[in-house]
Amino acid sequence: MNLRKSNFKRVLFFTILMVLFNSAVYYFFGLQDKAYADAPKISKESVDFLTKTGQAMAEISNAVKPTIVNISTTKTEKIAENPFAPFFDDPFFRRFFGDRFKHPEVPRERKTASLGSGVIVSSNGYILTNSHVIKDAEEIKVLLSDKREFQGKIIGTDPKTDIAVIKVDARNLPIIMWGDSDILKVGEVVLAIGSPFGLDQTVTMGIVSAVGRANVGIADYEDFIQTDAAINPGNSGGALVNARGELVGINTAIFSGTGGYQGIGFAIPSNMAKAVMDSLIKTGKVIRGWLGVSIQPLTPELAKQFNLEKEYGGALVGDVIENSPAEKAGIIRGDVIIEYNGKKVNEPYNLRNTVANTPPGEIAELKVIRIGKIETIKVTIGELPTEVPKAPVIEYKNVLRGVTVRDFTPDLYRQMNISEKIKGVIIAEISPDSPAEGKLMEDDIIQEINRKAVANLKDYESIASEIKPDEIVLLLVFRKGSSVFITISP
Repeated sequence: MNLRKSNFKRVLFFTILMVLFNSAVYYFFGLQDKAYADAPKISKESVDFLTKTGQAMAEISNAVKPTIVNISTTKTEKIAENPFAPFFDDPFFRRFFGDRFKHPEVPRERKTASLGSGVIVSSNGYILTNSHVIKDAEEIKVLLSDKREFQGKIIGTDPKTDIAVIKVDARNLPIIMWGDSDILKVGEVVLAIGSPFGLDQTVTMGIVSAVGRANVGIADYEDFIQTDAAINPGNSGGALVNARGELVGINTAIFSGTGGYQGIGFAIPSNMAKAVMDSLIKTGKVIRGWLGVSIQPLTPELAKQFNLEKEYGGALVGDVIENSPAEKAGIIRGDVIIEYNGKKVNEPYNLRNTVANTPPGEIAELKVIRIGKIETIKVTIGELPTEVPKAPVIEYKNVLRGVTVRDFTPDLYRQMNISEKIKGVIIAEISPDSPAEGKLMEDDIIQEINRKAVANLKDYESIASEIKPDEIVLLLVFRKGSSVFITISP
């Protein structure tokens, strides 16, 4: 009887326990179901949109990645020797101390390696990259996306744009499609593909932050695309592509205070890169067009002085080189170039880059504003010489030797805040060994030499050339708001 009661109690206990457990489970999951029911819903439209966007990015990446290569280079660098080497090797020192303090042998040269990226532009092995990626390289290794490795050969480099072309001995390679960088808009989605820190086939996404960036200090010819797509060391020479998977830029640099990504990267526009590449492949060098003018921005103050309206923009001609295409066509100092072959000139760098990309011998049509009137001038573009002619520097054999002067311009009058009634030439530089050093200063305005008026550079050269080597010279100089007489002795 007691056994039956004991079994009954056990069964009852476990029954109650199971009931309580089931109730707890039901209560817990009921709360969970309620929490799930109250959670914000993601609409099917949103999921579909993001899924399609992600799918599109994946398709672009998969299409472009095979055309991107990793470039590794090695070069020999000379390093400084131990500055104490002569002391330790001195016989007198070694006589007393022997070799106990002998300095360790320091190699005079060492091998260094660097990494970058490149873009395959032809099926027979031509690869576009940055000039700085392969600078001074003794060996270039190119790693393809399929893990094949080739030796790279330099076809040509152009440090002025930071573009280089190398070639590998391969056939039937995948190639990238070219895009038109001139129609690229701020806000467009772009992908940057390369090998940051040696991590092959890395894809980052961003937008075009700006176009036409110049005066960055990276290259001589600048017209950069700015992007916030993450670009890091090793991305140099990689591709910047648009939503169609077309090459719109060659990644070249970052703006950073730490050496890493900070949201500002620069790429060379594909149109500029292609023009340079074609020239390097055909001739081994870059042949650029040349106009032969010195130009400067047209500021609001200058526009007012020249009676120009704001909307014109343009590049102000400050000087015309003798016997240049510009001089032969009749362009003169003070002209404002507002159009080049139908394309508006907003800034001087626009004109400079456009002229450089014009084949020598081609006739270009310019629109200029001259004394308030728009004129059309046709000019035959020349080839940019290796050394661009400059105004001859006359070295006098008298007390004015080492003094470099230049003519006044309306902009200089404005910058120095002086009246245009003040005539003369302004001192640009004084060499340390000049007799005038310590007597004259930069930005001094020479108004007279030996009581003869100096109105311009031509007057200065005429009078200065007549001064004898041992002659003491009396100058009238305008300095800091007043004119002073200064004598200079041999």
